[in-house]
Amino acid sequence: MATKLYDLTVGSYTQVLEGTVSFLEKGLKHCESEGINLTDVLDCVLYEDMQNFYFQVMSLNHHSVKTIEALSSGEFAPPMHAFNHKPTEDDFERLIAATKESVAFMHGQSADEIDDLAGKTIVFKLGANEMPFTTENFVLSFSLPNFYFHATTAYDILRMKGVKIGKMDFLGKMRIGA
Repeated sequence: MATKLYDLTVGSYTQVLEGTVSFLEKGLKHCESEGINLTDVLDCVLYEDMQNFYFQVMSLNHHSVKTIEALSSGEFAPPMHAFNHKPTEDDFERLIAATKESVAFMHGQSADEIDDLAGKTIVFKLGANEMPFTTENFVLSFSLPNFYFHATTAYDILRMKGVKIGKMDFLGKMRIGA
């Protein structure tokens, strides 16, 4: 049996987005109970040349929702709005809300409609540069790796801040069964 585009995209994004909502909520609760400044968490990086926590969460939402939109539109661009954003304390709750919106967006997708978009072209646009992909190659070699990278980095920053989360929090509800 061949893997369906819907399962590769919506299924994978939904699983980790739901896990992300859970670990973000645990992170917020931990920070509030421990008196940890939320702006410090939002602006935290794992290493000086990396983007901050805020960017990581915005990017994982972008790589999920905007990829699904790109399956139809044929175009994808980076989340330029998330670069150089100076976070405020309220942004933590906004990130949770944005991630919940991404989950709802995924739940609103039709498997048949997504599967019908297989084999089309998506062009990644960055300024004047354009890189054409098939939908499957875009998802497998660009979108999913970026999505998992940003989700993992956000998770790791919360772990570094002392949030009691584990691998199962990251994985979310796995799709088990025959």
